[in-house]
Amino acid sequence: MLVLAGAAGLGLGALFFGGLWWTVQKGVASPRPAVWFLGSLLVRTGLTLGGLYAVSGGDWPRLLACLLGFLAARVGVTVLTRPAGEPAADPIHPTQGAGRASQSR
Repeated sequence: MLVLAGAAGLGLGALFFGGLWWTVQKGVASPRPAVWFLGSLLVRTGLTLGGLYAVSGGDWPRLLACLLGFLAARVGVTVLTRPAGEPAADPIHPTQGAGRASQSR
């Protein structure tokens, strides 16, 4: 049962983070990006929370397995949507080291 909860979390995460990537692609090219971003936020969050509630069924180990699958999907979508030719970044800490000048003295 925990494996199924993890797989459901993976699906929910792919939907959430894949939907976010798709929204950014559409939103930046739209004359009304606020509609895209707000609408996407509401739909993605509603589906994710509803899915987490349905999968957990009030059982915290299933909720934890689902959340772990959700986080694994974040890593996967981050890797899959990286622009071609860009060096691999740490998907867990994507801004680590960004914007820092060399600190060697």
